[in-house]
Amino acid sequence: MQELFTVTGMILKAEPFGEYDRRVVILTRERGKIAAFARGARKQGSRLLASTNPFCFGEFRLFEGRNSYSVSEASISSYFEQLREDFEGACYGMYFLEVMDYYTRENNDEKNMLKLLYQSLRALCHGKIDNSLVQYIFEIKALALNGEYPGPPERSGLEESTLYALSFIVNTPVEKLYTFIVTDSVLEQLGEIAAKYRKRFIDRRFKSLEILREARGLTVRGEIPY
Repeated sequence: MQELFTVTGMILKAEPFGEYDRRVVILTRERGKIAAFARGARKQGSRLLASTNPFCFGEFRLFEGRNSYSVSEASISSYFEQLREDFEGACYGMYFLEVMDYYTRENNDEKNMLKLLYQSLRALCHGKIDNSLVQYIFEIKALALNGEYPGPPERSGLEESTLYALSFIVNTPVEKLYTFIVTDSVLEQLGEIAAKYRKRFIDRRFKSLEILREARGLTVRGEIPY
């Protein structure tokens, strides 16, 4: 008999599989990023219909087969419904999910990455700081957690407040990241830095970020093209 076990995590990706099933990718606290099948999840009335969509965060009961995991049940504590009602917020949120799918691996310790994702989505939902600032904080902190942050760029013209913001992002615990705002000029500089680091360290494009750029007329503040 297959033994069930419980993980806490968030669904990064969900795609149809077969006639009624879903294949989901879950970033978990216990086992890093894992893929699992949710049998019958696309059937009307299925108990997994609502709980196997992107952004769902909570506990998932799984069993491990010879070659794959399967979802038995889920207890969702947050669906991040606000993002489903806000096109721009949803684009940012989907971008964050894509980045985490890119960075994380199975059986790695991804607790801090999961925490960063959760807190970043909460910041988008609360709307207390500019979505662009949430993005740049998320990107720079993800680099730092992944051990790739190279330090502040060696260039003239950076404001002291920009250097302070970079230091704060890199050195502050994830739970306290989204507690500050910046001037427009600092926001622009953070955006330029984040974009340059993205181009330098990430070897792929993200569909949701391109959709966001198109929706905003390629004017995401501080951005530079790939």
